[in-house]
Amino acid sequence: MKVTKEVSKLENSAVKLTATVAKEDVAAGYSKCIAKYAKSVQLPGFRKGHVPAKILEQKYGESLKQEVLADLIDECLNQIYAEEESKDIRPLPYAQPRLENDKLPEFSTEKDLTFTVVYDVFPTVEVKDFSKIEVKEPQCEVGEKEVNEELKAVQERNAMVIDKKDGDPVEKDNIVTIDYSELNDDGSVVEGSKREGFVFTVGTAENIYKIDDEIIGMKKDETKEITKTYAADDANEDLAGKTKKICVTVKAIKVRNLPALDDELAQDVNEKYKTLDDLKKDITKGLEANLKRKIAEVKSQSLLEQLVEKNPIVLPASMVAAEKENRWQMMAQQFRTTPEQLDKMVAASGQSKDTMLEQMTGNAEKMLKSRLIVDTLIREKNIAVTPEEVEAEYAKMAEESGVSVDEIKKYYSEPRAKEYIIDSIKENKLFDELYKQVKVTKGDKVEFAELFKNNQ
Repeated sequence: MKVTKEVSKLENSAVKLTATVAKEDVAAGYSKCIAKYAKSVQLPGFRKGHVPAKILEQKYGESLKQEVLADLIDECLNQIYAEEESKDIRPLPYAQPRLENDKLPEFSTEKDLTFTVVYDVFPTVEVKDFSKIEVKEPQCEVGEKEVNEELKAVQERNAMVIDKKDGDPVEKDNIVTIDYSELNDDGSVVEGSKREGFVFTVGTAENIYKIDDEIIGMKKDETKEITKTYAADDANEDLAGKTKKICVTVKAIKVRNLPALDDELAQDVNEKYKTLDDLKKDITKGLEANLKRKIAEVKSQSLLEQLVEKNPIVLPASMVAAEKENRWQMMAQQFRTTPEQLDKMVAASGQSKDTMLEQMTGNAEKMLKSRLIVDTLIREKNIAVTPEEVEAEYAKMAEESGVSVDEIKKYYSEPRAKEYIIDSIKENKLFDELYKQVKVTKGDKVEFAELFKNNQ
């Protein structure tokens, strides 16, 4: 097919492509279509496969032209994209070309066919400006406090949960089961507020009405009406500045019976530990590995944020929409529901889909730009990974997690999982190079827990 094209760039990483198909190819396409139907169409008064072309044109002329037009446009675009290797002209997978102004071109077998389509293309990514970038490395250490907190968590995971004696009151850290409902001013139950068998740990505030303090002292099977006024700036908009009346019945009270911190507990956790000191050493090693990863993450985020700001990238709308939709589907999987059901849940909460996405997964546009910068720099710097580097990474992961190299390899045996390892090594090598191009300084001292809290 003889084709000529003219491409012009539009705003927001889109292009306008005007293509022309020679009239000879238009006529040939039309004749081919007529011949195809002439062999298969059966009309009254004619044997199958013997319908004259003129009869077909009289009866189905417009439909035939529309079919040929669609086929010619598709064939023409496929030919152009196959011949063109540059991302500057090829459409994104999720951005199909559309006719400009949705206007069909004029079709005639006696003239060239000219049509115009617009679509999104891969954005231009140029990372040139590294000036005045300063990356501050948080100063943080793993100390006795962090090890003891982790030991406490080990105790709680291995605790026996037992019922408290009848008549014993609710206390902080007890595990309680309650029935509750919100009441109207006249004492009737607010529709939809009734809940039975709700379980939570007193003191965690992991309940809608935050009634931890109010149920302390209650006993099993006791019912109490609680009136509580909430601060105007309460994080829960449904409670902020309001007074609620809640009816609560305590159905069960349990207590965690924590095991002693000794060699026996260490052995119960894992047979590889002979003493409590062995467990402490392993905990320390794991915390230090987590800290190292977190600091590396904080540094890379800081660097990428500054690179995104200094090296603008115009994202096409379809790329941002596809990224958000992918995140929405992943979030639905995490909540064990469907994207459609998640839509309804968010609508019912009064929150927008975009707001929830950003709260749960971060700013999609910023993260997309960061990823494009990383991919571009890895490609420009020809960063590759050797089999020896992959093996070294397996050994490092095994050492940090306290398992064998074979177990790590088995876990990452799937092709996608291994690709993740390789991509991670490439990124680490890239950042090692980039830190030589920017200023890296010591940041403020920060507590271990605060570092992980502020940079989740």
